[in-house]
Amino acid sequence: MKILMVLTSHDKLGDTGEKTGFWLEEFAAPYYVLKDAGADVVLASPKGGQPPIDPKSDADDAQTDATKRFKADAAAQQALAQTTNLSEVDANGFDAIFYPGGHGPLWDLANDADSKRLIEAFAGSDRPVGAVCHAPAVFKSTMGADGKPLVSGKRVTGFTNTEEEAVGLTKVVPFLVEDMLKQNGGHYEKGDDWASFVLTDGKLVTGQNPSSSEEAAKALLALLK
Repeated sequence: MKILMVLTSHDKLGDTGEKTGFWLEEFAAPYYVLKDAGADVVLASPKGGQPPIDPKSDADDAQTDATKRFKADAAAQQALAQTTNLSEVDANGFDAIFYPGGHGPLWDLANDADSKRLIEAFAGSDRPVGAVCHAPAVFKSTMGADGKPLVSGKRVTGFTNTEEEAVGLTKVVPFLVEDMLKQNGGHYEKGDDWASFVLTDGKLVTGQNPSSSEEAAKALLALLK
């Protein structure tokens, strides 16, 4: 199995003066689920190189078994520091694509032409596409073969409006993931705030929040067996 994992390159949290990026748990947990299953995981980002880690996800209170494993894994750290530029990635040869969240994707990957090209190529050839937490933002402008938004008519989840409100960023983010998925015709569902909740509809896998990252990766793997 060869799986493409796409991370954000965006590090500014709107006009707050604070930093953002990808959420460490949402990268580390899926990365090890996939690697431990024997997958070859290729990392990419819009700008290539080291993607920005959201500082809040690197704080002591945000650490998990997966993030601790990452911090002790020199090979994984090196792979992360050398992500491929997204514009150089060809969808051919990959079995699935997966997007970790964090607030960064709301600004870059939601509108990235290369990301759109890749997602539409995977979906168009019936290969699994996965995204967790804020990463379903990548479906903002992706289209299905029928010319409708890719999530139209599909059961999907993503970071809830109430979770965004709880972290105080409702007025900072360029759009709310829950609202966008509904506007694009998705059948949005959610579990309890901060609890793991993952949906699979056909070859599309979405997870609600950081707690959902491991289960989302397992659901993606299940589609490859």
